[in-house]
Amino acid sequence: MSGKYANVPFGYEPVAPSRKGTLIFYDSFQNVTDEQLERAAGIMNTRAFKQLVLYPLHESTVRRMSRDAVQPYHKRDDRLHEWRHDHSSLPIRVEGLEGKRKKYTPIDTALRHIQAEYTVPLFLYMTTEMANQWASFDSFTDWIKELRLIIDGQPGEMHPRLEQYRHRWEWAEA
Repeated sequence: MSGKYANVPFGYEPVAPSRKGTLIFYDSFQNVTDEQLERAAGIMNTRAFKQLVLYPLHESTVRRMSRDAVQPYHKRDDRLHEWRHDHSSLPIRVEGLEGKRKKYTPIDTALRHIQAEYTVPLFLYMTTEMANQWASFDSFTDWIKELRLIIDGQPGEMHPRLEQYRHRWEWAEA
């Protein structure tokens, strides 16, 4: 029990927060369109999340995950900050962990940072390609039990582990 006591009037009930949890958009943001960003912001509002966190990946992380060519981190980060500035009325944050590290950051490290930094429940918002890549990692089965997943994209070929944990994820509403 904490050593802090407070006097409250008889019958006092604390006000339940109207917004809970955090929606984290985890992607390289190389091919993410403004419509996908708008869809994520819309889900944040309709589901009453506290905030939307955009988590851009460093180019070395993207190269290790997919071998795709990608723009420099600062260009993708600047684009996200511009988009966030255009939507200044919404609680949107651009996470800068990968920009500070300036090297490959495993998804486990990123998720531990997110778990320590943001309010729960945590919902990861990913594109279909990113979700399939994440499902191929060994640590997927441990993490999918601790958070929920929202996938933005077209239904198609899904990784077998995503099919196994179908009850832990859903498609983003179009």
